[in-house]
Amino acid sequence: MDHTTVLARYDRDMRERARPDGPGARIERAGAVVRQVADAHGWNGVLWSALDAAGADRAIREQIDHFTALGRDFEWKLYGHDRPVDLAARLTAAGFRAEPEETLLVADVDSLALDAEPPAGIRLVAADDEAGVDLVVGVHEQAFGTDGTRLRHRLLARLAADPGTVVAVVALAGDEPVSAARMELVPGTPFAGLWGGGTAPAWRGRGIYRALVAHRARVAAARGYRYLQVDASPMSRPILQRLGFHALSTTTPYLYGD
Repeated sequence: MDHTTVLARYDRDMRERARPDGPGARIERAGAVVRQVADAHGWNGVLWSALDAAGADRAIREQIDHFTALGRDFEWKLYGHDRPVDLAARLTAAGFRAEPEETLLVADVDSLALDAEPPAGIRLVAADDEAGVDLVVGVHEQAFGTDGTRLRHRLLARLAADPGTVVAVVALAGDEPVSAARMELVPGTPFAGLWGGGTAPAWRGRGIYRALVAHRARVAAARGYRYLQVDASPMSRPILQRLGFHALSTTTPYLYGD
């Protein structure tokens, strides 16, 4: 993989020319900033910027003013290769708080081993209705210890409005949901994003996460997508790199608001 070329295409297709990630959301271009504005349940934030040292502080203040006027908390999704080089420090000085850094990983679907199957006793089922979404949300809350209300709202809205752009799957041990994940497909681009892969603590280390990656990769390949993209935590990064993913940059959420 030519890392520089793929990263440039990712920046162009997924950030600078971003599409709304759900019904009711919209993409706005404000000078050298691309942002998404959604309702209170959706994702609000800055996706891309082309700033220089002279204009960065003004652009940051403009985004704060814009989202504050809407009554929205928001995120500035900062990548390790964004400019100016001190943008992180400028965001912190403006009142943002940094969440843990993740790694932007990308894989060419054709280079991945897609034969990983679930371990014995585990079956994968599609989560394409309200009951399935509730299973996904329940696993998410177990795996990450966070409230899944917003995830539930966003998944149900996406499945209702544009079901062809999201794939959600649950791993069951008997009738017990033990792992779940989703994939977001971006029409008109070669990229599919893997999101929310999580396993209940008691079921980790058995190959379920790997099987969920392979399952989604097969779906992406069948639908003509060339690349898989993941914002990987330190826990998932080694697994994904062993599967053939490449680290292209880092990404850190900078949050503004309560």
